[in-house]
Amino acid sequence: MSISQMMKQLMGGMGVSIQIFVVTLVFSLPLGLLISFGRMSKNPVIRNVTKGYISIMRGTPLMLQLMVVYFGPFYLFGIRIGNSYRLWAVFIGFVINYAAYFAEIYRSGIQSMPMGQYEAARILGYSRTQTFFKIILPQVIKRILPSVTNEIITLVKDTSLAFTLSVMEMFTVAKALAAKGTMIPFVAAGIFYYIFNLIVALAMEMLEKKLDYYR
Repeated sequence: MSISQMMKQLMGGMGVSIQIFVVTLVFSLPLGLLISFGRMSKNPVIRNVTKGYISIMRGTPLMLQLMVVYFGPFYLFGIRIGNSYRLWAVFIGFVINYAAYFAEIYRSGIQSMPMGQYEAARILGYSRTQTFFKIILPQVIKRILPSVTNEIITLVKDTSLAFTLSVMEMFTVAKALAAKGTMIPFVAAGIFYYIFNLIVALAMEMLEKKLDYYR
């Protein structure tokens, strides 16, 4: 196989990796915020349920969670699953896993805000919703950005775990190509992952600089 053919296949796998990355971020970031509200709820039932969820998601391997999401419908409910569900199972597994991590990051940022800001906003006539979204959340985002960046960089590398369900993302493609007796696909995949992470890191650094006015 020529180098150009090999790179073409790797780029196809890279497209799937990017798809997993984007879908995970788009859904896990807002879901994580909702879960953080539940984690801080005054209702003990909601608080303990979300606490248990976070504990399970953070305390068990993502690989295991992907397998449960994929095989669970069949073993628990007898629902027949096809190959088309593999990618959806990866999406679901990644989203619910990363939402738990983002929830704890959000919670730490929200709880670090001085109570005086809430009181000042109430005096100025802001509702609780307005206070949170117009005053608190922008500052929270600035505070938690380094932690979120670390999780996003980890996500880039974790997309390789999709091989658990035989989803043809970049690492799976590289492994299949390397089975033909060459290390070049692994080297190329490593370079692709590094460039991907470098772009993410630079983008997050630019965002952090843009939010410098929240000092």
